[in-house]
Formats: sequence, C-alpha cells, structure tokens
Amino acid sequence: MSTQINFNGVIDETAVISVFDHGFLFGDSVYEVVSTLGNNPCFLDEHLRRLRASAAAIQLEIPNSDAWFKEQIEKTLAAARNPESYIRIVVTRGTGEIDIDPITCDKPNVIIYVTPVKAYPKENYENGISLALVSIKRNPREALNPGIKTGNYLNNVMAKMEARKLGAADALMLSPYGFLTESTTSNLFFVQAGRLMTPSLECGILAGITRDIVLKLARENGLLVEEGRWPGEALDNADEIFLTGTLKRVMPVTRLDGKPVGDGRPGPVTRKLARLYEARVASLVHH
Repeated sequence: MSTQINFNGVIDETAVISVFDHGFLFGDSVYEVVSTLGNNPCFLDEHLRRLRASAAAIQLEIPNSDAWFKEQIEKTLAAARNPESYIRIVVTRGTGEIDIDPITCDKPNVIIYVTPVKAYPKENYENGISLALVSIKRNPREALNPGIKTGNYLNNVMAKMEARKLGAADALMLSPYGFLTESTTSNLFFVQAGRLMTPSLECGILAGITRDIVLKLARENGLLVEEGRWPGEALDNADEIFLTGTLKRVMPVTRLDGKPVGDGRPGPVTRKLARLYEARVASLVHH
C-alpha cells in the first residue's frame, strides 16, 4: 500500500508545487474526492462533470479531457497498489505573479492524489456520530457559492475545530440567514413523521453526488421526500438525522448538541437508505 501523486501526468510521490501557484496563494482551485470499490473509482463520470462545472463557475479552463483523467487515475491506482483508495483530484489556477488577478497564470496544474482509504470506524455506522450546530456560518451563495467545490475551505475548517471543542465528531452549519445547510464535508438529511427532508440547493450547499443518489433511491422506494428551507430548531423534532458523502456514504447521527436524536440509535429510514446505497454501489462493480 502506498500514496502516489500524479502531477500533470507524471507520477512522483515527492512532487512539489510552486510557492507562486495561485491555488496555494489564494485558494484559487477546484477539486473532487472519489472513493473506490474493488479499487475501481465510484461515480467517476459524475465527479468529473462536477469538477468541470466548478471550474467553469470560477472561469478556470481545464485543458485535459475526461479520457485523460480516467487514464491518469487508472495509472496512479495501479502504481499505488492499494486494496481500496481515496482519490483526490485538484486543479489549480497555476503559477503567476503574487497578485490576486489570475491574468498572469497561463497553465493550470492538475494533481491526482491516490492514498489508502481510511475507512470510518464500524461503530460510527452501528451507533451513529454526534453533531454540533456551530456558530460558524456556511458561505452565502452570493459571496462564494458552496455549490462550487473550491480550495477555499477555511470556514469549514473553523467549523470543524469548533465542533471538536464542543465534543462532537462534526459540525452542522447554518446559512447567514439562519437556515440549515450541511456539515463540513457532507450533506444533511433528517426524518420527521416518516418524511425524508434535506436542505435545498438554494440554501447554499454542495450538490452532493451521494445526496443525489440517496434522493433517487428514496423516491424509487416510496419515501416522501421534501427539499426545503428550515431553521436549526427544525432538528429538535427530528426522529432521525444522517449525513451523506463520498467517503461517509450514509452515516447516522444519533446525538445533536449533546442530546439524543430520536431514541438515540440509527433509525429505520437511515438503515434502509444505507442498505439501498450500498447495494447501488456494489451493482457498479458487478457491471
């Protein structure tokens, strides 16, 4: 098992990036995280589509084709020889002058990290995790739209630090207008009276690929689904809460701000959607 880094098509585990790269200087970059199953990338087409959408939203032109990305990812996975891998694709604006204007950056840098996946402990899924509603707010869509997956992650970092101080595994952030958004690296779902609820994209959240699959699975299986806008207090009456993400998949939340959610155990809707999601991912490998 190893960590391998592909820098602009060259695998070099000691790769370095220029101190003049605008991704380093100004967080001027976009990225995606992809997990594997059977060491094959899951939902890679969807991730590459979102990478390009993020890049277009910050007027960053990615010079490489999807075929190039797939070839380089396959090559880097083969070099790493991990049973399962975490893949991080980063595209930076490239090197330029120490000036916020990116006009001097003439070539983006593409970095593909492949590292052994660090699976979340099984107990997180069996017993659920704790969340804290923190004071750090999610970026407003009018400033830096959270729907764009960029290297500007400081508000999420600060939210995570606040959650840790509060003794929680992760943070839950409100929008500047007081509505529920998402966790630091995951989308939020909650269940109330049998209805599955999740903040809408208009609240200022990332259009999660796992979120989208879970919504489809819920609707296919007859669950009532509502995408909307709710204040933090809406979770006081939640029967179940869970998070979704590429690495977390479907993770139950059983404590919020130190208090039990529902009966303090992963609920039936969470468990059912987790099973359905795992089956959907497994079906990719068999195809």
